[in-house]
Amino acid sequence: MTLTQGKVRIIGGQWRRHLITFPDHADLRPTPDRVRETVFNWLGQDLSGIRCLDLFAGSGVLGFEAASRRAKQVVMVESDLKVFRTLLKNKEKLHATHVELVHMNALEFIVSDVRRFDIIFLDPPYRLELLPELLPTLMSRLDHNGQIYIETGKTWTPDSEWQIKRSGRAGKVYYQLLELAHG
Repeated sequence: MTLTQGKVRIIGGQWRRHLITFPDHADLRPTPDRVRETVFNWLGQDLSGIRCLDLFAGSGVLGFEAASRRAKQVVMVESDLKVFRTLLKNKEKLHATHVELVHMNALEFIVSDVRRFDIIFLDPPYRLELLPELLPTLMSRLDHNGQIYIETGKTWTPDSEWQIKRSGRAGKVYYQLLELAHG
């Protein structure tokens, strides 16, 4: 992982090799380079026309990777003010006009915002164990054939409403790409 004291490198797209910063925070775990490389190989290197939601933005690396790969829109939600302010600085530094930052609790955002997305990045703090509560609320936020990327600190199996399209593990990070089970 390219991580040096609160910095992580974007690995693909127009901002490839650009560093973004993030504050020291116990719940911030930027997705490792190897995992991001795999995930964006699954999703595609060019996300033109795709709308993404990074629900627990944290360092912002997943959302900025998607934006770097030409996603049409990236909405990043972060509740911690210090972390949010750093996301604002990174957005300004990158001139990321197609990134929308929202300072709000993720659960409140899902209830109040009715937009639909093609890809939802879901990497909540592991200790909160929010996936069982969150996944049912996200069904109505996915566009047709939408996918959810999840990251966990241990193996996790979604309920029968979801189908695991792809999965992997890198060290202590477990990650999956989910889609709604059809029929």
